[in-house]
Amino acid sequence: MARSSYLFTSESVSEGHPDKVCDRISDEIVDLIFREAKKVGMDPGQVRIACETLATTNRVVIAGEVRVPETLLKKGKDGQVLLDATGAPVVNPSKFKSAARKAIRAIGYEQSGFHWKTAKIDVLLHGQSADIAQGVDAAGNKDVGAGDQGIMFGYAARETPELLPAPIYYAHKILETLTEARKANNGPAGKLGPDAKSQVTVRYENGKPVGVTQIVLSTQHLDETLSSADVRKIVEPYVRSALPEGWIDDQTVWHVNPTGKFVVGGPDGDAGLTGRKIIVDTYGGAAPHGGGAFSGKDPTKVDRSAAYAARYLAKNVVAAGLADRATIQLSYAIGVAKPLSIYVDLHGTGKVDEARLETALGEVMDLTPRGIRTHLDLNKPIYAKTAAYGHFGRKPGRDGSFSWEKTDLVKALKEAVK
Repeated sequence: MARSSYLFTSESVSEGHPDKVCDRISDEIVDLIFREAKKVGMDPGQVRIACETLATTNRVVIAGEVRVPETLLKKGKDGQVLLDATGAPVVNPSKFKSAARKAIRAIGYEQSGFHWKTAKIDVLLHGQSADIAQGVDAAGNKDVGAGDQGIMFGYAARETPELLPAPIYYAHKILETLTEARKANNGPAGKLGPDAKSQVTVRYENGKPVGVTQIVLSTQHLDETLSSADVRKIVEPYVRSALPEGWIDDQTVWHVNPTGKFVVGGPDGDAGLTGRKIIVDTYGGAAPHGGGAFSGKDPTKVDRSAAYAARYLAKNVVAAGLADRATIQLSYAIGVAKPLSIYVDLHGTGKVDEARLETALGEVMDLTPRGIRTHLDLNKPIYAKTAAYGHFGRKPGRDGSFSWEKTDLVKALKEAVK
């Protein structure tokens, strides 16, 4: 029997965290390629991106494989696209470098060890492997194979309005609130830097989150004279505003900049790499993770698109009142269109048979890679904003972003399990 009273902890990191800087750059490149494809009339379904970014002191390295429109390729004096020794087209680095600099600037890095204007940026992108392409491209078939094998999980719980677990939701919210204040140069918050980490320990009673017992916040500060106590005075009002009323009491323990000083931050303080914060990106450890990162990948990669689909289905299951908690697993093989398996766990909170629901999920949504991209409208430049503060629990945007957070399958699900 599941415990009903316990403590659970999740962490988040800000957009200025070294790994998140890399996630942002990688996703800016995904968006850049989709925008360029639209400009020239290239079928967005033919876009391919697997982009990794490394960042350290005043250095950014962007590597990976892509299929891009001609506007992003290097051409010779005769106007023909240049080819490398393997016969693959050579990528023109200029627009990719520009996208990286804009991302770094938007985050707010203008320090001597990492500055958007002076950082050296290497672009080592190359053409997509033909061996991978043959399994993913349509080749005359309606169904397009998955871009890789793997397992993906989706989760939803009736703990927050967005049906996200409370610990990760509020860990994100603390940092979002501080970032907004910092960028607005809102009084003392203007003294903070872009790099920050949060962690909250949530107390559950009778299965419901009711308060926080521990708050951890480490945030970069630009004023070297500030002590931990000074930083706490700056951040405490924002932390309190991010949490539900009554969740912080006299017993709540605070750990603000526990090392005492945090001036050197971002990639200058610690190297960053795309895809190292997958638990921050998803459910804060409250649910399984398949292991694949999201950022820097186009939606033919089921690591990304099927994880979005699994969250979409789980959220709709809970929103439909079919359960209070839902975990959904999907699995795929490279080059194979249909999922190999659909698994549902309602954690003892279900109002319907789990096996029946597994069948219903495949009936209400086409879970092939093409079906997912079409249903959620993923072939567009909507990914940079996913790079920080989680891919889930966000508001769907008018530009089509976070479409997987909609609850428009509720009626279909209710009908399917009758």
